[in-house]
Amino acid sequence: MLRDDINAALKEAMKAHDAAKVSTLRLVNAALKNADIEARGQGKAALVDEDVLGLLQKMIKQRQESVELYEKGGRAELAAQERAEIAVISAYLPKQLSPEEAEAAVKAAIAETGASGMKDMGKVIALLRERHAGQLDMGKASGIVKGLLK
Repeated sequence: MLRDDINAALKEAMKAHDAAKVSTLRLVNAALKNADIEARGQGKAALVDEDVLGLLQKMIKQRQESVELYEKGGRAELAAQERAEIAVISAYLPKQLSPEEAEAAVKAAIAETGASGMKDMGKVIALLRERHAGQLDMGKASGIVKGLLK
């Protein structure tokens, strides 16, 4: 499980005295625990790997937004810290699809669902989520879908 990999990496980072990695992995564990507690409150089971991937992507997106804000504010040291956290978190995501691979995946999903217009966008995105969870940024994918379904 992905959770086990993260915990093992945390232990190794602690032994190696890698403070930046330890703090980032502790943030990830805290986010996972919060998500588990929230799921339990709604009567759902603990997060599975697919949910963990979504959470990690969300954390990366938050940090990317922070990097932009820090750079606009002239805070290069904070932007660098956020980039370092992104690098640590990204190590637990599957290899991301290149723009060409993403477009090919979208075209295949459009063909498979028989989508012919914007009204079918939900079907295409659902299929992409099912097949490429963690490998494809759904925000970018929806832009590609919109461009192809015009």
